[in-house]
Amino acid sequence: MYTYCLFCETGKSKYVAGEATARFGCKVIIPKQIQHTWSKGQMINRIRELLPGYVFLYSEELIHPSWTFRIPGVIRFLRTTDQKYELTEADEAFALFLLQADGVIGKTKVIRGEDGRLEISGESFKGAKVTILKVDHRAQRMQIEIWFAAQRIRTWIEYEEVSTESEIQEE
Repeated sequence: MYTYCLFCETGKSKYVAGEATARFGCKVIIPKQIQHTWSKGQMINRIRELLPGYVFLYSEELIHPSWTFRIPGVIRFLRTTDQKYELTEADEAFALFLLQADGVIGKTKVIRGEDGRLEISGESFKGAKVTILKVDHRAQRMQIEIWFAAQRIRTWIEYEEVSTESEIQEE
């Protein structure tokens, strides 16, 4: 499977995703995250874009970059440092994690390390470069930093602490 990422004009992600699906017959994901916020005295789930303007393409066939520029709203096709259009290494791992999660990042499983700090489990964000920056134990939220396309994306997500890696695999 080939994984690609497009960067689009503001507000054009849904249109570009629809056009890419129709033209290339590929799976398309606009990454989202679930954020819990207070509204009128109660906690509600809000779904918002994780990477505004980014659209991930998953295809069994090679997609030539020039084909995507025919879609109105596409600014650029992301490339690796060696000028390849297919995502590689940690970027590809992040894209495949999003595919497995149906494009939505929600509650993430963590384990407590030997030093007492929380660590993202091996099953979450497989192979992607993700670091826990801050933890709010009271609200069971953590600020994470995801490295994607040579930039850092910071966001707050909920976590669920599990005791062992085997407990994660049982679920």
